[in-house]
Amino acid sequence: MTHTHKIKNGLRIELTPAEITAMEEQAVAWEAGAFDRAMANLRQKRNALLSATDYLALSDNTLSFDMSAYRIALRDLTEDLTTVEEVEAVEFPTKP
Repeated sequence: MTHTHKIKNGLRIELTPAEITAMEEQAVAWEAGAFDRAMANLRQKRNALLSATDYLALSDNTLSFDMSAYRIALRDLTEDLTTVEEVEAVEFPTKP
């Protein structure tokens, strides 16, 4: 839906053709970045979960098989995702 007016100082003002074109270009650019934004959100959540278990992976600690598998599953979450829908459907593994 393209807007044809703006409100300025309480008055409805018609947009110029250049303003309409600029708004449409912004909308296209925003949509084009949807996958990158979804991946950034996924990575942020994944990284927080990995960080919460980093202390277990220190060199003086031996990770249990379950914890190792959990951390590997977290790292692998972002592989082979190509659409926003796939990113949004990702299910995080359960922490052991």
